[in-house]
Amino acid sequence: MPKSRIRKKADYTPPPSKQATSIKLTSRGWVAPVMLAMFVIGLAWIVVFYVTDGSLPIDSLGNWNIVVGFGFIAAGFGVSTQWK
Repeated sequence: MPKSRIRKKADYTPPPSKQATSIKLTSRGWVAPVMLAMFVIGLAWIVVFYVTDGSLPIDSLGNWNIVVGFGFIAAGFGVSTQWK
């Protein structure tokens, strides 16, 4: 039976190094203050509604004031998705 040939492995050549590209990070400094402001406004809206027995912040909304307060809080969570 004939002997098989031994293959020579190619020498390792490292891949060429890439130049570091500058990554432009957009400024997201507005996210945290707006998020916290929405949380605080929503919480304050609900607390004022309960403390004043529904006469404030907007009397004509009635119990929908709770929905408005939770809407501000939900908007705060929505803004928080932009935080990086």
